[in-house]
Amino acid sequence: MGSWPIYRGELEPHDGIADLPDPPRWRTFEGSGESLDVPPERIDPTAARRLGDGEHWRKPSTDEIRMVNAALFLRRPLLVTGKPGTGKSTLPYQVARELKLGPVLRWPITSRSTLREGLYDYDPIGRLRDEHLRQARGRPASDDTEIGRHLRLGPLGTALLPYKRPRVLLIDEIDKSDIDLPNDLLNVFEEGQFLIDELARLSTGKKIEVPTADGGSPVAIRRGRVACEAFPFVVLTSNNEREFPKPLLRRCLRLDLKVPSAAQIADMVAAHIGPAEAEKSKRRIEQFRDKLERGDVATDQLLNAVFVATSAGDFDGLDDLIAKLLSPLSGAG
Repeated sequence: MGSWPIYRGELEPHDGIADLPDPPRWRTFEGSGESLDVPPERIDPTAARRLGDGEHWRKPSTDEIRMVNAALFLRRPLLVTGKPGTGKSTLPYQVARELKLGPVLRWPITSRSTLREGLYDYDPIGRLRDEHLRQARGRPASDDTEIGRHLRLGPLGTALLPYKRPRVLLIDEIDKSDIDLPNDLLNVFEEGQFLIDELARLSTGKKIEVPTADGGSPVAIRRGRVACEAFPFVVLTSNNEREFPKPLLRRCLRLDLKVPSAAQIADMVAAHIGPAEAEKSKRRIEQFRDKLERGDVATDQLLNAVFVATSAGDFDGLDDLIAKLLSPLSGAG
């Protein structure tokens, strides 16, 4: 009997990831070093903001559930596009919660983001300063293992560690990157590994302890090589503000989030503000849904408007204020 679906879109945590079939041969990865357990989920303010109260939340569509499972089965990144506020960046938090895949690793993209930033950071100035202090205090020179104190894996680098189960990585707003970053990601997505040059150049073959992006225990890396065992569940989000190179699109599965239904929007309001407030705001939700279908508005604006309308009490000029909060994002409104 098949194991589809692994992800059910229910948010209730379960161990279904253990039933994930072996990857296809062209997406099998050997890992580097000892296999690691996924760190347990901990209190994460970002996850709480994304998921709301846990009881009321935006339910994923059938298409979303199918594409998430396809990405898990094929060990491929998922490129999620859609208007702002449609739930793109919430999806990986839902998957991580339901499949018990630990804290979500998040890499927010800017126009200055580079592949190196996502993989790891090295502080040569700090290392040189520490060495000068040692000499000034008459202490012996540090050995090669000290370099680990001046390295830190980035979110992508941490996701590619040899975990037994896939980590969840959100590469948020990839369309904000410069023209080179999408192409720079190709080899990492294809090979599932990378090299830390500063460690690869060391003459010793000792394991170097390096901190991770999620603040967990440092991990041992030998000869600078980091290679995944379970390819991470990678979600790249885009607001459809640019075209991506075909080689990147070939390596990703694509999911376009449609305008949420009135019921889904009501779920969002209930999760973040409360079910009673969502019930009171049915008329505003229906009106906003029509606006969202036609124009340039985002669900964040509706949450702002509902919060004000239900928490500030009725006052003269409330409707005018709500109209301004729901003004189109483009132009003067």
